[in-house]
Amino acid sequence: MNWSLPLLSSFAALLLGYLLGSIPFGLILTRLAGTQDIRSIGSGNIGATNVLRTGRKGLAAATLLGDALKGTLAVLLAGGLLGPEAALLAALGAFLGHLFPVWLSFKGGKGVATFLGVTLALAWPAALVFAVAWLAVAFLTRYSSLAALVASVFTVLAAFLLGSPQTGGLLAILAALLWFMHRANIRRLLDGTEGRIGKKG
Repeated sequence: MNWSLPLLSSFAALLLGYLLGSIPFGLILTRLAGTQDIRSIGSGNIGATNVLRTGRKGLAAATLLGDALKGTLAVLLAGGLLGPEAALLAALGAFLGHLFPVWLSFKGGKGVATFLGVTLALAWPAALVFAVAWLAVAFLTRYSSLAALVASVFTVLAAFLLGSPQTGGLLAILAALLWFMHRANIRRLLDGTEGRIGKKG
């Protein structure tokens, strides 16, 4: 019966990650601040980029921080309690929780901040690569979505180069999901209709 312990630990790590990841900070913070439902603004997304469209930069920054740190916390808790394999599962759970929160009929965010947060806990140098790549692309193009897409690829490559194949493999899965969630943005980028940073709507 010893085989059941890893299975239970795996489920616990996934569940812990999912529950933390499903906390919709963008929705919670904007409601507390008395703004209209964030899902009725701009893209309808609950992430920091859409929160910024309310004109409340502080709320957007708080959303970014909350969405990132919930991923970091999930990884650190699972890793500390159950080991490194559980940390990877918690990272996956947190990311899925953000994308598909049960509290919001499984309609969540696109995962950029949470991707950064779990990467920070799993391989902080790769998270630094993400931040630098995002800032560089965003500065040059003013496209938040393009910056996230490019940064996610560089982050996966960085994880593998750092000698972490398991982390790199997991981040590759998360990056693929991130790209899938940005499929509408990719279409708009190709059409030249994607909104730029700093513009409402």
